[in-house]
Amino acid sequence: MFGLLLKSLRKKLPEMSETERAALEAGDTWADAELFSGHPDFKKLLAEPYPALTAAEQAFLDGPVGEVCALCDPLEVQRTKELSPEVWACLRRHRFFGLSFPARYGGHEFSALACSAVFGKLTSRSMALSSIVLIPNSVGPGELLLEVGTEAQREHYLPRLARGEEIPCFALTEPSAGSDAASITSRGVVFRGEKGEPMLRLDWDKRYITLAPIATLIGLAFKLEDPENLLGQGTEPGITCALVPSHLPGVEIGLRHDPLGVPFPNGPTRGRGVVISADAIIGGRAFAGRGWRMLMEALSGGRAVSLPSQAAAGARYLARVTGAYAAVRQQFGMPIGRFEGIEEPLARIAGHAYLLEAARVYTCGALASGRRPAVISALMKYNSTELARQSAVDAMDILGGAAICRGPRNLVAEGFVASPIGITVEGANILTRTLIVFGQGAIRCHPYAFRVLESVRAGDVPAFRRAFTGQVLHFFANFCRAAWHGAFEGLFAGSPVKGPTARYWRRLGWASATYAFYADLAMAALGGQLKFRGKLTGRLADILSWLYLGVATLRRFEAEGRREEDLPLVRYCAETCLARIQHAFEGLLTNFDVPLLGGLLRGPLLLCHRLLPFGKQPSDRLGGQVARLLLKPGAQRDRLSAGLYRHPGSALEELERAFELAALAEAPLGKLRKAVRAGRLPKGAPTAAYCEAAQELGVLDAEDCRLLVESRQAAAAAMEVDAFTLEELRGEIDSRAAETEMAAAG
Repeated sequence: MFGLLLKSLRKKLPEMSETERAALEAGDTWADAELFSGHPDFKKLLAEPYPALTAAEQAFLDGPVGEVCALCDPLEVQRTKELSPEVWACLRRHRFFGLSFPARYGGHEFSALACSAVFGKLTSRSMALSSIVLIPNSVGPGELLLEVGTEAQREHYLPRLARGEEIPCFALTEPSAGSDAASITSRGVVFRGEKGEPMLRLDWDKRYITLAPIATLIGLAFKLEDPENLLGQGTEPGITCALVPSHLPGVEIGLRHDPLGVPFPNGPTRGRGVVISADAIIGGRAFAGRGWRMLMEALSGGRAVSLPSQAAAGARYLARVTGAYAAVRQQFGMPIGRFEGIEEPLARIAGHAYLLEAARVYTCGALASGRRPAVISALMKYNSTELARQSAVDAMDILGGAAICRGPRNLVAEGFVASPIGITVEGANILTRTLIVFGQGAIRCHPYAFRVLESVRAGDVPAFRRAFTGQVLHFFANFCRAAWHGAFEGLFAGSPVKGPTARYWRRLGWASATYAFYADLAMAALGGQLKFRGKLTGRLADILSWLYLGVATLRRFEAEGRREEDLPLVRYCAETCLARIQHAFEGLLTNFDVPLLGGLLRGPLLLCHRLLPFGKQPSDRLGGQVARLLLKPGAQRDRLSAGLYRHPGSALEELERAFELAALAEAPLGKLRKAVRAGRLPKGAPTAAYCEAAQELGVLDAEDCRLLVESRQAAAAAMEVDAFTLEELRGEIDSRAAETEMAAAG
């Protein structure tokens, strides 16, 4: 029976390319496997160390990072499209390009958490500055050299990279090949050199390559051919990665793309007949043809640090800005933050800031323990950039005209404009959601699925029998578990803690069991066709994502000492996660259009899910509590927006001063309102003359008057919006045109 079933499955399973296999096997599993199991061990996940910065890492953040932020003028970078020589000198002096490199190679040996914190703080000053530092420490050749480079390659390149003597880029994307690496047309051919040694002749055409315009060292991905099998890896080894100095004859480099006006160096590079030694293959000749696997392994960790750090910092920054603005900006005689229409997006911004920081730190903890959780990395990249984009949209809505008028006083436009960049790079979000998170997760994280696939492909009947039997038992166990928990709304699901968050742990356990059941059902009912059902796999990916983000939120609450004042934030985030899980389940069941089975899912089971939901959107009352956390100064607001750079004299600092004065002015304003209600004073704004009248009546004292007038003046100054002459605006346009002409000419 099992032999016949194996043969049947073998005919139905789609072919798996080597690039797909490499992606599936890259990295390892962690919390994703627990959540995929249907019976997660929350005590185990809760007991893992929660990372913190060392004294040396914190000193670097306070010292060199603060120093380079102070030197960097974002407006000047926007105007000139490059960092100043002083900023470059500071980056090189403090070895910003070797943050995680071992000390023996001139690096700092910083943890993933520290690297993430550095990227985040730089982001709060300048997106361009952060991107220039991020690439060499993330997806640049340095990461691959650390992983698989030969000792000679490491000794030569890593110290030079750490000191900034070499500026790297990694060239993968092509006009016809983005996520589909199998379509790479860049080509390398092995031939014998003058002394008989193996050499490579390279031709490539790459685009969208960050740092390419200024790179001195190109990490290049290409298809390698070896007609004489000089490298001993066959005549067509496949995708290979090599190091190419940009000064070599035939290398074309220097042109720039314009990614939405954000001035980080990004552009195309081409090569025609470029000759390098076979020893330039990263890892040496033995790694010919192993380039795609190397890239997937690097991304399995790096993707969890780079863009999530920028997204989390952006969310914290927006929380600080929008809260202050909503407290200072008044309409109809009261701060706009008190209007429920503003409370709603404010609550989302605060919730995203807390949740993304929780996920950032929690994920960095896994990396610190030596894990490379590929699926978690992908869902972190996808969800962090999406939530940051939502926060940017909400911030634009709250600041209104002050957000759309560009200039030195605009505090949110750059992040809004740049948000699609994070959505696009390091794996486009649509692809990541619909193919990678669940597609890779279903195989890697499932306790039996990969074993079933491997046994089918190998034709191993005994192994198939064991794996298939295990998967069937797993399926029915999760069906029973999901039904039991569903009947009692997760009441008897386990929680690793007691107290106000226990119910959220139990509901996540219930959702995990239900998710595991439906994931198995989808794989069984659709088989290989599931690969092409991106809408269904996207919803399954959403469930896994929000399960993980919920766990990260609750883990943060425990790690930070279960602060009572943070409970509104925790409840808001946990309830948002459960509501998003509920929404994804309903979408999955509504659209599960499989004959017979689909009717059962769309009918009785969907009705059960709606009658007994995993969660609902946070109440308006809870949202109001969360929004108000941003509307008053204090330690909690500072913790929610920690790790940002604050430049003296900036528009943000001017807004902060108005915000603090507005909070201090609340007490004398209360006295005025009381006097108005008693008929002692007419209604009016607290101008100098009005305050003097109030002082004469004994309603206010001199200090109250000073504070009210100063607060009003500070608010007026903070609400100013940039305005330019037509000549000034034309000057900006003319300078850009001149730069474009110069770039095209040379």
